[in-house]
Amino acid sequence: MEYIRDIHARARKEGRPVLSIEFFPPKTEKGEDTLMRRTLPGLVRLGPDYCSVTYGAGGGTRESTLRIVREIHETHGLVGMAHLTCVGSTRESLRRYLDEARDSGIRNILALRGDPPGGTGEFRPVEGGFEYSYQLAELIRSYGCFSIGAAGFPEGHIACREGREVDWGHLRSKVEAGVEFILTQLFFDNRDYFAFRDHVNGKLGLDVPLCPGVLPILSGRQIRRFATLCGASIPPQMAEALERYGEDDEAVAAYGVEHATRQCRDLLDAGVPGLHFYCLNRVGSTARVVENLGLVPGECSPDSIAFRS
Repeated sequence: MEYIRDIHARARKEGRPVLSIEFFPPKTEKGEDTLMRRTLPGLVRLGPDYCSVTYGAGGGTRESTLRIVREIHETHGLVGMAHLTCVGSTRESLRRYLDEARDSGIRNILALRGDPPGGTGEFRPVEGGFEYSYQLAELIRSYGCFSIGAAGFPEGHIACREGREVDWGHLRSKVEAGVEFILTQLFFDNRDYFAFRDHVNGKLGLDVPLCPGVLPILSGRQIRRFATLCGASIPPQMAEALERYGEDDEAVAAYGVEHATRQCRDLLDAGVPGLHFYCLNRVGSTARVVENLGLVPGECSPDSIAFRS
């Protein structure tokens, strides 16, 4: 399995963005069957450079996360990345997970602190566990066989009360611990990403890919809940649109595709190293955005945009 750091290096030489898609392990066998037989083939058509698979709070999806990463590689030839969090885990349990990942041929890990169960409340490390994601990254680096990613927060982490620039400064310890690329939390105003990039690459002098995380919204209720949990701001124009469309999820989803397409065009124009889509285990909206951008291999769009480094 290819290292994501090498994917970024190759894409940079080729002058193109890295395309990645994230999904979560379903809770039921039926859901996992749908993911593997219907959703994944639809995503494969988009030609992603890699897919990432989330890790449930406290390791609740530990086995399915690793199994799905293996299967997408073996069945579809896709590079996979497994998420790993500090929540509810001791060093020993984290080592067991990494041992299994290594022995399964998985070579890419996203190192996360993780959120408290339920997404609210104060994070508390378990006895014998880690408090910060950079500590997890150090453990992963000690194996010598993984490419390591981490999360970045254009609006600042919701738990960092000192302000977003203080939170951005924490990326230095992550990079020093071995992190080689950053995937950002979702955001809807590109000005937040550009401020984040300018600070991290400019002021902090960190030369790692900062890949914006994009979520094509599917419903008003859903996005308001996500925004509350992760601290993302909903721009006034988006709030007005959500209010106007109300419970009409089809209209909201169409608006979500339109907004995400505009957002991605602007980001690509600014030379971002890649786009990371939160597809929520659905093909439709993410596929339409990628198609609108003309990024599907072998296809083109009158609205496509070239990557400019």
